[in-house]
Amino acid sequence: MRIAGAAKLVVVVAIFLLTFYVISQVFEIKMDANLGHIFARSALDAAARSTKPPRYKCGISKACPEKHFAFKMASGAANVVGPKICVEDNVLMSGVKNNVGRGINVALVNGKTGEPIDTKFFDMWGGDVAPFIEFLKSIQDGTIVLMGTYDDGATKLNEEARKLIAELGSTSITNLGFRDNWVFCGGKGIKTKSPFEQHIKNNKDTNKYEGWPEVVEMEGCIPQKQD
Repeated sequence: MRIAGAAKLVVVVAIFLLTFYVISQVFEIKMDANLGHIFARSALDAAARSTKPPRYKCGISKACPEKHFAFKMASGAANVVGPKICVEDNVLMSGVKNNVGRGINVALVNGKTGEPIDTKFFDMWGGDVAPFIEFLKSIQDGTIVLMGTYDDGATKLNEEARKLIAELGSTSITNLGFRDNWVFCGGKGIKTKSPFEQHIKNNKDTNKYEGWPEVVEMEGCIPQKQD
């Protein structure tokens, strides 16, 4: 009896040890597989991050050099979507901000710091050009001036207003017509014509929208004003 009992005990212990061994091996294999999956996924994530293109201020296509301010802007789309003006990753004017309107939209930026000074829009269809002229005359030297049209930015423009905008560096303002799309970036006190200007004429044969041309967009790097 004692021998039989001892034999049963040996068998039970052997079965227990065998079961424990099998379970431990299976668990170890699963752990190895899980760890391998985790490491592989981490490597793929790291590779994806390394190949993801960098994002530059305002979403422009390349970084600006030192002592330059990044900007990106777009005119309005017909009379539906307002213009957008962004400087140094700061959206100054847009439909989302609810600070744009029909006519010419203007953002003023400090030429030394890149900080916003003011934003306004002037209705050049049903409004009066006089407040716009007074605003243009009040701009201080060294101020960056960004302008974009929405719907119609030309009907009420007179020669005085066009001359003041030309003095900011614009070349297209003299030809800006009814429902043309136009974006411009210049500055008060600029000595040359600005390289930052886009203009599309309203032409029924080429218009993208009924009665309006396509949106014009522009981006670039504005040199910081030096003392």
